[in-house]
Amino acid sequence: MAIGGIEKVQFMVRDQMVAEHSRDWGKENVHYDPVHYLALLERKPGALDFGKPFDDWDLPEVFGVLRRRLEGELGQAGRREFIKVLRLLESCELNELARAVDRALQIGALTVEVVRLLLQDGREEPAKYFRLDGRPHLQGHEVPPPNLAVYNTLRQEDYCQLNNEIH
Repeated sequence: MAIGGIEKVQFMVRDQMVAEHSRDWGKENVHYDPVHYLALLERKPGALDFGKPFDDWDLPEVFGVLRRRLEGELGQAGRREFIKVLRLLESCELNELARAVDRALQIGALTVEVVRLLLQDGREEPAKYFRLDGRPHLQGHEVPPPNLAVYNTLRQEDYCQLNNEIH
């Protein structure tokens, strides 16, 4: 369903907004958001070079470097890997992805899995301290330190067992 307002046009599928665009009151103007067409690229990778939505897409230089390296090393499979990297734009901002691609290029790890991991780096919040304030039922309990001698005994038994199997 399309909902047209004075300033925006929204596209809804069921109850979820899938796209929103600024309204253009000029005649016969066509505007593309390349991110909306990324899923199609996986089926038709040639559209990356010849598709109208990608004509004026001004990506940061690191994307060009990544594409050249992937296609140089892997040929057509490299283009498909590059498209998978671009698909990460469906869930992150362009500048975030550009930083992750730049780091991937620096370390020479050029797969979508690595770029995805680099995107996640720094997003996770460190664990906060667990405080016992307001939890009187947990206060006053002590956890004894572990007995590491038991671990050494297990290691020694494994060593003896391994030694007997060899002889």
